[in-house]
Amino acid sequence: PVRSEALAMRWLIRGARSRNGMPMRRGLAQELMDASRGEGTAVRRREELHRMAEANRAFVHYRR
Repeated sequence: PVRSEALAMRWLIRGARSRNGMPMRRGLAQELMDASRGEGTAVRRREELHRMAEANRAFVHYRR
């Protein structure tokens, strides 16, 4: 898979694992449902990454 798909899958699985007290299949299903509604751990990770990229955009010209 391309990097973006791999990151998305990793975040979804990590979010499903963080749901303590429920089986993996239920946690993954719940995480997918949350992601489809724009909620959940994976969506928060994505938004955080985009915020950081936007904040660092001003400094891109300092690269070699």
